[in-house]
Amino acid sequence: MSEKEEYDFSQAKQDRATAVSPNKTRITIRLDTDILAWFRQRVHDAGGGNYQTLINDALHDHIRQQDGDLERTLRRVIREELAGRRKG
Repeated sequence: MSEKEEYDFSQAKQDRATAVSPNKTRITIRLDTDILAWFRQRVHDAGGGNYQTLINDALHDHIRQQDGDLERTLRRVIREELAGRRKG
């Protein structure tokens, strides 16, 4: 088999395995080395997986926690306001 100087990929099709989900956005992000190592180690300890998915899941958990904190704060403020009106 001889080496070609050029290859024609004009009729090539993307493999299903490399198709990107429409709910995902490719970005470049700089993370501290120790943070990335921690996530990679968790995946390794679990016997495999994807550290990027683990990071994504951690971010989702953080957002849910923050939203929950906001909801708890709003409920507390509303309760305090209602209690203040009943007294006054």
